[in-house]
Amino acid sequence: MRASRLLSIQMLLETRGRMSATALARALEVSVRTLYRDVDELSAAGVPVYAERGRNGGFALLPGWKTQLTGLTPAEAEAVFLSGLAGPAADLGLGEQVQSAQLKVLASLPAQWQGNARRISSRFHLDPIEWYREADAMPHLPTVSQAVWEERQLAIGYESWSRTASRVVHPLGLVLKAGAWYLVAAREGEARTYRVANVLAAELLPDKVVRPRGFDLPAWWAAAVKRFESEIFTGQAQVAATEEGLVQLRRIGAAYAREVAEAPRTSRGKDGRIVLRVPVESVAQAAGQFLRLAPEVEVLGPAPLRTAVRQRIAAAARLYR
Repeated sequence: MRASRLLSIQMLLETRGRMSATALARALEVSVRTLYRDVDELSAAGVPVYAERGRNGGFALLPGWKTQLTGLTPAEAEAVFLSGLAGPAADLGLGEQVQSAQLKVLASLPAQWQGNARRISSRFHLDPIEWYREADAMPHLPTVSQAVWEERQLAIGYESWSRTASRVVHPLGLVLKAGAWYLVAAREGEARTYRVANVLAAELLPDKVVRPRGFDLPAWWAAAVKRFESEIFTGQAQVAATEEGLVQLRRIGAAYAREVAEAPRTSRGKDGRIVLRVPVESVAQAAGQFLRLAPEVEVLGPAPLRTAVRQRIAAAARLYR
């Protein structure tokens, strides 16, 4: 564990340059005191780590020095083949580069490790597309990806749910969510989300991206998903579900799955069904959603939603009478 940490210090200083003791300790998830001991041990082993005092000081390696500890452990080598993600890489125009990198890693491994590395890619496969759905057509994804990588502004034609518009955006990152690619880009100083499949045209611009200070893509995306869920669900419905109904509710989405998981199994009606509350978007949307789950799920309230479901059932009965 400590040997791995010492190597991590070298790699961090080599790739990021000068770092403060606090930043290094945070990256390694250790105390500053432990970090100082590790740096002393590195120096004693001949690694040229030096400290600079002052406001902008910190630890650094002598210019031009590079570590020779570049070998991979067996588990690390296998992880390279597990994380290749050939489909998404191909979407971004990087399929050949991923294959080439894997071949180079494989060629550099000891013979006894090569078999395990090959088995990883032959026994694990990622298919991010949902069932019963075709992959989106995304002819402009390579251009969008290039803009993100090169930090260049992008002129796009975009089709939202309400209208089609042209705009210039500052690409900040790409996110693959449930088989769909999303561009996170700043516009008028505010980060926004654009579904890449809805991009009708994309043109790289020579101007550089103005990146919001301290922008963290994973943290921003997690907050955006949470905010989206809170905005889209405008109310709650009380339902009674059989055990099969609970399974069907979980399949609707993460918000429903959480409610099913947290529902106490003691809150049963007289007929033995579980009574719980679930979030809903609107009366019209929820009525169609719950109608598909009948008879395993019954809407108990609110009254307008139960009435809407009953009206749909009556309309369907008239069609099939």
